[in-house]
Amino acid sequence: MGLIFEKQILITEEHIDGNNHVNNVQYVKWVEEIAGEHWNSVKDKLGFPNDIWMLLDHHIQYKKQVYLNDLITIKTYPKSPEGIRQPRKVEFYCNDQLVVDSLTLWVFINKETQKIQRLDEDWLNKI
Repeated sequence: MGLIFEKQILITEEHIDGNNHVNNVQYVKWVEEIAGEHWNSVKDKLGFPNDIWMLLDHHIQYKKQVYLNDLITIKTYPKSPEGIRQPRKVEFYCNDQLVVDSLTLWVFINKETQKIQRLDEDWLNKI
């Protein structure tokens, strides 16, 4: 697995709100889910099988609506670290158009000590 992780989701009734489009809260859920899936796919290779990421800050921009039976592609990738903070982009595409754009900031937590753990500046090169 590499720096960019992606998956596709077919929009079903459970994703739709009273306005007949994907609910904004659903995107927030997907942002957290795909970040976790990406981490789970690389954590053993990186030597951190038990450590976790904690979300600090979340920005999301909704550009276009997505509807029932649309197929979306979600892409995520970490950006260069900012001290102890790790930025992560999550982009949602429908019909090759960016429909939602998210930038989150995370910190890495040692699960045993429950303390923030700083990763090497070049940790992304190991993915």
